Amino acid sequence: MRLILLSGGSGKRLWPLSNDARSKQFLKVLANEQGDSESMVQRVWGQLEAVGLADAAVVATSKSQVDMIQSQLGDCVGLVVEPERRDTYPAIALAAAYLFSVEQVNPNEVVAVLPVDSFVDDRFFQRVKELENVLITSEADLALVGVTPTYPSEKYGYIVPETKQEGHAFVQVSHFREKPNEEQARELIAQQALWNCGVFAFKLSYILAKLKELGLPLDYLKLINKYASLPKISFDYEVVEKAKSIVAIRYDGAWKDLGTWNTLTEEIAASVSGNGVLCKESCGTHIINELDIPVVVLGLSNVVVAASADGILVTDKQASPRIKEMVKGFTQRPMFEERRWGWYRVLDHTKYENGQEVLTKRIGVTAGKSLSYQIHYMRSEVWAITNGEGEFALNDVIYEIKPGDVLHIPVGAKHGVKARTDLEFIEVQAGTDLVEGDIVRIFMSWDEVEKHCRTARVPGADKSGLKIG
Repeated sequence: MRLILLSGGSGKRLWPLSNDARSKQFLKVLANEQGDSESMVQRVWGQLEAVGLADAAVVATSKSQVDMIQSQLGDCVGLVVEPERRDTYPAIALAAAYLFSVEQVNPNEVVAVLPVDSFVDDRFFQRVKELENVLITSEADLALVGVTPTYPSEKYGYIVPETKQEGHAFVQVSHFREKPNEEQARELIAQQALWNCGVFAFKLSYILAKLKELGLPLDYLKLINKYASLPKISFDYEVVEKAKSIVAIRYDGAWKDLGTWNTLTEEIAASVSGNGVLCKESCGTHIINELDIPVVVLGLSNVVVAASADGILVTDKQASPRIKEMVKGFTQRPMFEERRWGWYRVLDHTKYENGQEVLTKRIGVTAGKSLSYQIHYMRSEVWAITNGEGEFALNDVIYEIKPGDVLHIPVGAKHGVKARTDLEFIEVQAGTDLVEGDIVRIFMSWDEVEKHCRTARVPGADKSGLKIG
């Protein structure tokens, strides 16, 4: 069996920690067994490794999340990258074409799809493994995992079985019911309906046949070029609701959707994360602070205070799901991002009346990692090295760098950096259009840079753009 993990969305219900670049599944707010912080995607990946499914998995994601995934899971994770965000059906169809044409997976192979942010115990993934046998035995179009409800929730969709079926390995699915009211939910539970947790399996050929019906190619690279032709629709509407035969297996363990602050804080062990102080009278309150300045909460109970470079949120826990509507008009650039090589935080962004802009970042590069060898045509940059040691390439010459060095990068200059130890520097960009799109990447790996560039005999000997000390 193969797995497709869906990683998408911006997680605006967890603003200000989540943004368009750092979705909810990447927030390191959970604690692992060693007490270290981990994200939802790291937790799920560890659970897949524990049951032997990680090697069979690929992650379907958008361009903006590639660096984050590689930073948290490593460079060896298989990625299927959407050229644009279009919804879950196009993402799954593209991943199916990748499995078929790139990884040469047999069309009769069973493929399971699940989100990367499921908060479940390890037994859940044992049930996922059972989908393969259930799909083959039942000869159904789709096989789903459904969660046994613990209360009449109005937030989840329900999988409704045809009849009460005791003692069977799976149930035949009659229909689905989206987000009923509490009274309707009680009736559904009495019919042994299950929460729909978005996990389903099919034979690869089933999805490939759907692509053929639409007149679209099964080849991954060709489908990327025609990606805009795929209907912008969810997998539920395009495939699940049209399936003739669906079965489901029951999972009766813990399952939560940690998509809002009130549900996420139930799983955060510490009341205070980061620089903060909480008074004894504040019960059920959480402080999550990514800033260097302290946050103090006095006399407020059942409140979430979340602070990051993107903003500050103070909310009653029950009201917290409404934050998505409150921030939908915000258009500012992400102020913090994790990348495959490390991280950066925006310290200041100023626009002047003459059209000039100045953007200041604090950048951290992990030991052994490197930025691409690149060119900017709309801006110059100045880097002030504050910590660590590394190698800096400028116009095909490599220099050694250390704290106190100041590196000047003119417009159009080729440049890149590799960290020998954990490296930090302050970057000041100046130009007329300071956007991420103003990057032309020449080499992605430092091995390529070393083959192409010569090493300076005396650090700083070439003064055309590089100033040390």
